[in-house]
Amino acid sequence: MSLFSVTLPSGQSWIPRFVERLDDTKCIGCGRCFKVCGRGVLELIGINEDGERVVVDPDGDEYDEYEKKVMTIAHGELCIGCMACSRICPKKCYTHAEAPIEA
Repeated sequence: MSLFSVTLPSGQSWIPRFVERLDDTKCIGCGRCFKVCGRGVLELIGINEDGERVVVDPDGDEYDEYEKKVMTIAHGELCIGCMACSRICPKKCYTHAEAPIEA
């Protein structure tokens, strides 16, 4: 099985590594990854005291609904494999993988 690759204008081959997982136990919800991803892959969510995920209202900040904010992979299919999120993450929360080409 071969891997998905892109030939760059320079002629070099580049194998993108797509976001596969985000460890929300390490994530501090700083938003750096969200800011560098222009593809809409990530979303900020809250985690309540029971460990359940709750929607974070972008207009308000209801602290009583959640214990902490973390990033989540909302639209992984939009990832282009640049790994900008992983490079900027201070807690190294991301796992990326190459995409195999199925025949």
